[in-house]
Amino acid sequence: MSNRIIAHFDLDSFFVSVERLQNSKLNGLPVIISGGSDRSVVSSCSYEARKYGVRSGMPVKMAKYLCPEAVFIKGDMERYTYYSRIVTDIIAEQAPVYEKSSIDEHYIDVSGLDKFFGTIKWTKELRKKIINEIGLPISAGISVNKTVAKIATGEAKPMGEMVVDKPVVNMFLDPLPVKKIPMIGIKTQNILKSMGIQKIKTLREMPVLLVERLLGKNGISIWEKANGIDNSPVISYHEQKSLGAETTFEEDCSDIKLMTEIISEMTTNLSFRLRKDQWLTSCLTVKIRYSDFDTHTIQKNIPYTAFDHILIPIAKELFQKLYTRRVMIRLIGVRFSNLVRGVPQLNLFEDTTEMINLYRSIDYLKKKYGDRIIRKGFSWH
Repeated sequence: MSNRIIAHFDLDSFFVSVERLQNSKLNGLPVIISGGSDRSVVSSCSYEARKYGVRSGMPVKMAKYLCPEAVFIKGDMERYTYYSRIVTDIIAEQAPVYEKSSIDEHYIDVSGLDKFFGTIKWTKELRKKIINEIGLPISAGISVNKTVAKIATGEAKPMGEMVVDKPVVNMFLDPLPVKKIPMIGIKTQNILKSMGIQKIKTLREMPVLLVERLLGKNGISIWEKANGIDNSPVISYHEQKSLGAETTFEEDCSDIKLMTEIISEMTTNLSFRLRKDQWLTSCLTVKIRYSDFDTHTIQKNIPYTAFDHILIPIAKELFQKLYTRRVMIRLIGVRFSNLVRGVPQLNLFEDTTEMINLYRSIDYLKKKYGDRIIRKGFSWH
């Protein structure tokens, strides 16, 4: 693992940058992407807006109070998904192994490229190619593993690049606040702060067993990251897992209403699994197998999402298009693929904080009591 070199690419203020690509008059202005109403939340904001204290997830009313001169734009997930795919296509053409970790982030294993023309030179040229061909600002970090590369990218932003060689990893990490470690959330930050631990150096120098006792099962992993240790591989984008469910009928079925309801139920359960693990999908597939074992699938590329009310109508539409023979069916299934990490609320551009809170409440109950505690209001019989 010691010879690994990982590059991390992260598009700067991605949603805002896409909007500026469409309208150059937005350049230099404080821009806030939201659901378009005072009841929605901030999905993304420009660096100019961040100077006023505006942050993602903040209620729009608060953002308007903090930055009244901001330009508010209703988000368009279809447009952002389109540009995300273009960036991925460029990386896929060039990279030996790459992982799409979110809508605007990629990891690339560039180990061994020194034998050809150098990892740093190659990474710089790829970054320049994305900027020149698409016009979107992007930052990059290069280091010995995914964690350090990602932190380096964060320090290089906006529109920068940073290389952290192995001998200086600890020197680079030590003065940074612990919140820079990717897996540390607000709750963990507060625990560490209460113990007087605010810098990575302090966390790094603690006994690992003490960190485990303090932070639980994730403590060892957090301590390792503070020490610049991360052996997690770059997972090829095409090998990333998908989520799916199938139902085989005890007796072949031709009841369209029943099958549509089952499609809806499977989609609901899979959507919950996406949100629980913080995944977004951009491809939905429906599968049917007729009684004679003739099997057909249909799929649709969609804007990144993890929400029932968006995915269920698409699944039903695909099922209606696919079920053309009107003969008995043996099996039906639904699958989500092209998964990336993401915060689900980011694509609730058309919805309000009430909708977000509704999903949070439903998901809380499902996590506590099981995913069948809340179901759609229809009968299976």
